[in-house]
Amino acid sequence: MPKIEINNIYKIFGNDPSSVLPMVQNGATKEEILEETGHTVGLDDVSIKIEEGETFVCMGLSGSGKSTLIRHINRLIDPTHGKVFVDGINVMDLKEQELIDFRKSKMSMVFQRFGLFPHKTVIQNVAYGLEIQGKELNERNEIAQSQIQAVGLQGFEHQYPSQLSGGMQQRVGLARALAPNPGILLMDEAFSALDPLIRSDMQKQLLELQSELKKTIVFITHDLDESLKIGDHIGILNAGKLVQVGRPEEIILNPADDYVKAFVKDVNRSKVLRAKTVMISSEKFNGKDKTLSNTFKVHEDIYIEEFLPEVLENRSTIVVVDKQGNTKGYITEKELAFSLTKT
Repeated sequence: MPKIEINNIYKIFGNDPSSVLPMVQNGATKEEILEETGHTVGLDDVSIKIEEGETFVCMGLSGSGKSTLIRHINRLIDPTHGKVFVDGINVMDLKEQELIDFRKSKMSMVFQRFGLFPHKTVIQNVAYGLEIQGKELNERNEIAQSQIQAVGLQGFEHQYPSQLSGGMQQRVGLARALAPNPGILLMDEAFSALDPLIRSDMQKQLLELQSELKKTIVFITHDLDESLKIGDHIGILNAGKLVQVGRPEEIILNPADDYVKAFVKDVNRSKVLRAKTVMISSEKFNGKDKTLSNTFKVHEDIYIEEFLPEVLENRSTIVVVDKQGNTKGYITEKELAFSLTKT
């Protein structure tokens, strides 16, 4: 069972969305709906399955529906039509108090503009979710302190948000979201307001934390490089429609339409594609046609950029191996050049 399952979600904004729904279901475009009815289509028949422990990145241009989508998971927004399941529970069936308890226990959210309480210190901000859960002061301070240390802010416990840089404030927001130990982390453009260097640092921090914590993360962004860096799977939205879902390398190598092609055309493929993605399997490799006199072994999950200099400088044939050292396939200059330039 998926951790999160979104089934055929439609969201229409306006005075009478139910009356407009049949038009959308019959294929009317977002522009046609707006012109004829004055309603705005936020989501158009979106279905997604997100597995436990994975980072699912939802991306698209402004107005594509990505922030609308994430707010359906914790039911900050109700759909015009469709269902959302979390751990098999239909979120739409929850009554008010059940929904409050569900949000407390199941998930946390990290916002683009941090959302910190200016009158609370770092440790008080981080402990806020624990306070809502009813934990005693000593326990919540102990947990908050461990999360502050995890995000590298030890020594700043008693500072106020106004005394911190933007990157430090976002670390506080991340620590606050993690403190209640939620199974699901919702991150809505969480790093978009940060300077590039701080943003890159926060991405690394998230990857390091995720490698240990294995949370189910739904991450919203408009930045493709960010998507490719942190996402196990990526869903791309266009005008409220989900146009493609896949692993980063699948998105790069097999874009579903011109919209996705436009997104990926300038991507540095060597940073995204792994050895196992571009190799020729051992069964298909014809050693008679390719010299094996100069070889270099790499793990199947290594990125091309990490072994590209070896190929270019020494004309090496790359031998791709698994964790046990078994040969899985080969990469030569020819295959490497094809995979890096394929459109």
